[in-house]
Amino acid sequence: MRWKRTIQLLDVHAEGEIGRVAIGGVPKIPGNTVAEQLAWMNSDPKGQELRRFLCLEPRGTPIGSVNLLLPPKHPDADAAFIILQPDQAHASSGSNSICATTALLEAGIVEMKEPETVVTLETAAGLVRAVATCRDGRCEKVKLTMVPSFVHELDVKLHTPEWGEITLDISYGGIFYGLVDVSQIGLTIEKKNAAALVQAGMILKDLINRQIPVVHPEIPAISGVAYVMFRDTEADGTVRTCTTMWPGRADRSPCGTGNSANLATLHARRKVKVGDVFLSRSIIGTQFEVGLAAETHVAGKPAIIPTIAGRGFTFGLHQVALDPFDPLADGFAMTDVWGPSAGDIV
Repeated sequence: MRWKRTIQLLDVHAEGEIGRVAIGGVPKIPGNTVAEQLAWMNSDPKGQELRRFLCLEPRGTPIGSVNLLLPPKHPDADAAFIILQPDQAHASSGSNSICATTALLEAGIVEMKEPETVVTLETAAGLVRAVATCRDGRCEKVKLTMVPSFVHELDVKLHTPEWGEITLDISYGGIFYGLVDVSQIGLTIEKKNAAALVQAGMILKDLINRQIPVVHPEIPAISGVAYVMFRDTEADGTVRTCTTMWPGRADRSPCGTGNSANLATLHARRKVKVGDVFLSRSIIGTQFEVGLAAETHVAGKPAIIPTIAGRGFTFGLHQVALDPFDPLADGFAMTDVWGPSAGDIV
């Protein structure tokens, strides 16, 4: 074959959200820390080229993420990884941490031990501890101890041309979120409303980032509201979520970092305490268990340590390659599938 580049991907999903894991052929990513590697991926043309190669058509797909497995920098970590999505590389993700853990164990990169294997993942946001329940050679469930999460600001007032003034929370769960009670935009979190929710989320994300700059107080590489997550509470107390993702799709899972950010708001309002565990349900009905493990501080701000538990499933193994004569080497995105915002990255 005359391929210029090849990368092997293990196909995994966590409660419906695809998180392919690059297990072979990943090039060396510059940086002394994972945060520096994240910054390089988002700023250097070679990093952006790699992301486009894996995430955009014709090699990538509109749905899901690609996780780059990297050698860890931290002595306690078993592996490091960076999450690639169409818009940029991201620091942290609960569903992708479940996918990465499942891939590491089921591919034999980290030795699987039954009934439990502990895997420490290094992300740009910090260490994530994964406890995997294992049986008969497969990873049945993964419980994550997430990075410290904290509220940036509660009850932010935002004027919108579409819905008038709405109130939202801005909170951090590994990345920054705008958290919006879905009733304010006149919708419910159901599959039939996915397109309308995504459209609203993209409008709100743009408005938030134009008006309210946010930067992590200790990790400058993490800045800006990455996603808008709509939330609701069902009659049985289950939290219902829909995280909207650029350039126009809905997270299929309940969203680990989003629920971590939301948990910080619940703690700030004294609606949860250490030891509490509840269910969060996604737009397609899949579930994560969300728990509050401990209280802590980040740069003097009150913070919490969340836990997220869910299932990952492998469903394929493939190799993506680049023909050196391919005129579409840079990738493309069409608004027929990716949504109107895809025009920014065609």
